[in-house]
Amino acid sequence: MFPIRDHNPSGRTPYVVYALMAANILIFLSYVGIMNDAPLINRFYFDYAIIPARISDGVAFETFVTSMFLHGGWMHLAGNMLFLWIFGDNLEDEMGHVLFLVFYLVAGIGAGLIHVITAPESVVPTIGASGAIAGVMGGYLLLFPKARVDILLILIVYFRVFTIPAFVMLGVWLGMQFLGSLSSNPDEGGVAYWAHTGGFVVGLLLCVPLWLKRGGMAFWSQTRGHPPHPEAKYPLSRSRIPKIPRK
Repeated sequence: MFPIRDHNPSGRTPYVVYALMAANILIFLSYVGIMNDAPLINRFYFDYAIIPARISDGVAFETFVTSMFLHGGWMHLAGNMLFLWIFGDNLEDEMGHVLFLVFYLVAGIGAGLIHVITAPESVVPTIGASGAIAGVMGGYLLLFPKARVDILLILIVYFRVFTIPAFVMLGVWLGMQFLGSLSSNPDEGGVAYWAHTGGFVVGLLLCVPLWLKRGGMAFWSQTRGHPPHPEAKYPLSRSRIPKIPRK
């Protein structure tokens, strides 16, 4: 189940979102050539990824930031950039360019810190923008819970696009991360579920002052959870795939 777009147009050009996407892509391209060279890539991750045991020893605090711009493969990068592109522009529109950049970095640092707290002795390198982007998703949920999101559902050979409220899509995503947090061992590597869950909560909490400034519950009552502007309309074209008649 993949989100492909929302129906929440931005009122200003999201320069920071574009810059963050460009930075992540360019940095990934700068080291993708050594990813099959174990000694080189391991040294690279040692220098720039979050390694909780090093943080617990009081060193390498700069990796809270540098790790946010590293990815472990093309799909890892593409997935994160897709989520940032869909949900980031609206928060940047609400916050302004500079404040959104600060928000993004603080959410990412908070996600990394929660990961370290849950596995303080782990020597597994942790990389990715997922924690910061989870923070963006948390803020989006607070401000636009009923914004419509188009979801591409793939079930083996079945493909279909559904439109669902943001709170359903984001709630399912958060639930999956939380369940993953309970069943995974961060010392063994894999998905950093606690970073995702923690980043989401941090982002939501960071957006509470903005939500209150907009009126809090009155803002929700006024907009009924929808964006406070007309939603985007996307034309739907009939599929060219011929139907197979049933016997």
